[in-house]
Amino acid sequence: MYDVIVIGGGHAGCEACLASARLGKKTLLVTGKIKNIADMPCNPSIGGPAKGIIVREIDALGGEMGKNIDKSFLQMKMLNTKKGPAVRALRAQADKVTYQKEMQETILNQKNLEVLEAMAEDLIVEDNKIKGVITRDGTKIEGKTVIITTGTYLKGMVLYGATKISSGPHDEEPSLHLSDALKRVGFTIKRLKTGTPPRIKKESIDYSKAVIQPGDQELYNFSFSNTPNYNPDEQIPCYLIYTTPETHKIIKENLTKSSMYGGYVEGVGPRYCPSIEDKIVKFADKERHQIFLEPESIYYDDIYIQGFSTSMPHDVQEKMVHSLPGLENAEIVKYAYAIEYDAIDSMQLKPSLETKIVENLFTAGQINGTSGYEEAAGQGLIAGINAARKLDNKEPLILKRNEAYIGVLIDDLVTKGVIDPYRLLTSRAEYRLLLRHDNADIRLMDYGHDIGLIDSKEYNKFKNKLEDIEKLKELLKSIKLTPKEDTNKYIESLGSAKLLDSITLYELLKRPEIEYDSIKQYVNEEFSSDVIEQVVINIKYDGYIAKANKEAEKMLEYENIKLSDTLDYSVIPNLAKEAVQKLNEIKPISIGQALRISGVNPADITMILLYLKRNKNE
Repeated sequence: MYDVIVIGGGHAGCEACLASARLGKKTLLVTGKIKNIADMPCNPSIGGPAKGIIVREIDALGGEMGKNIDKSFLQMKMLNTKKGPAVRALRAQADKVTYQKEMQETILNQKNLEVLEAMAEDLIVEDNKIKGVITRDGTKIEGKTVIITTGTYLKGMVLYGATKISSGPHDEEPSLHLSDALKRVGFTIKRLKTGTPPRIKKESIDYSKAVIQPGDQELYNFSFSNTPNYNPDEQIPCYLIYTTPETHKIIKENLTKSSMYGGYVEGVGPRYCPSIEDKIVKFADKERHQIFLEPESIYYDDIYIQGFSTSMPHDVQEKMVHSLPGLENAEIVKYAYAIEYDAIDSMQLKPSLETKIVENLFTAGQINGTSGYEEAAGQGLIAGINAARKLDNKEPLILKRNEAYIGVLIDDLVTKGVIDPYRLLTSRAEYRLLLRHDNADIRLMDYGHDIGLIDSKEYNKFKNKLEDIEKLKELLKSIKLTPKEDTNKYIESLGSAKLLDSITLYELLKRPEIEYDSIKQYVNEEFSSDVIEQVVINIKYDGYIAKANKEAEKMLEYENIKLSDTLDYSVIPNLAKEAVQKLNEIKPISIGQALRISGVNPADITMILLYLKRNKNE
């Protein structure tokens, strides 16, 4: 008997099984092929807008993804550095071989964790409670909780042109019956689609026609426990090219041959990561589209054509690739394809990621309708934590929308559901100035420590950082500059107005043109770069942060008004019919969540509050 059984060894499964095992639960990871654990079947990168912040959040909570990419990257870049801190995010080009090797080593050496190479095809359910899983060969494995993280393997179907092949990524066997088992116990099954571009031989590319995209010279890391230590000049570059009029012509002439436009696709594709043919059709006014040539590993020569996903037949793919600058003689080593798979309706989940249909059954990753390694890993971590907490009769970890992008992601899934594969964007977060790359530890490490995934050594390091932040703030408030001639001359050389009265360094830093490097000569103590970054952002954006916090506090008042999952909304007078239907379907855990349900209006909320008040008084 296992405490936790995790089905699937992708990014969600990795975080789920590590979290539950580290929390002392006897855990079993059931996966089709051990060699495919932590596979990157699509893009060779971790991070990016919003996604990079999720990785930092995973790390702050005690997860593994940030630590693993720090061991296995080819290139690091901080994105959106010319924009405000709310949209800055780290992105790493990953070595697919090293990333897998390091994660597999971590999992295979984790205490309390066993790995079984098998295909889970059925569930053992008694009285709407999970009891275990059944593998393809009929073996029954008992488990107190089960977490399903099957990625694109549920009835996976690979498509290119008119060709359809029953397969998971990399020609692996799909799971043929598990989604039927889910349907049998009451889950609504959806059909979704994603895709991947061709890979080409590095030596067949003419790089003189491409623009080099090097890594940053400044050193970065995802994990708060790591100190960056690498030679920035040894990073492996990517390259930028653009589609040509010939590319567009080939695609338009062959549009009906693509799986999607030829009517061969059943599933709904991702809106925010469309195929190249979708881009040409939907953005017909655009003369060209960006394409990045990205290395996949130092151990082989495959180059990933980022932004060129397609489901065209192989002969058309050849023409398309050869129409791109520098790829006229490119040799395709792996053709692009679309892949369809089954997923559940995410509104059948609680915010803890436990299903409403079967007690002690959790789901995470693409089975919930998301896309992306980072979104999957974030869900896997929460599912692993909450499965362990359920066994200990503890309240689940539910992150609020003002606390984490992971909170935004899960709340969107369980409150709004998905039509097409969900991708996290900074625009989805109404409090994105609070949910920054730089402050993920400040937002979440207390949770990680309280749960038991952040050890005392790491937590003490974090507490020391908080003390240094306060110390630097107080120092900046205590040090004053007076309007002396030499001081004003220096201030004006920085492009700032001269001083008329004395001013603290704290107030001086509020000026947009003044950076910490310009005034650090007046500070007699040394502070780490992350402490300085935190202090400077909080000073320069103080008004905006205060406003965002005030708005979040208003929202929290509604979040704190809890709703019972047994409440029948049809008995509440004067609720709109749509509101009754949606509320009874979703069963929100709070008034705050109820407010975010499409079809529930402020007038409906007023009626619910009146009903709660009346029944409380009675």
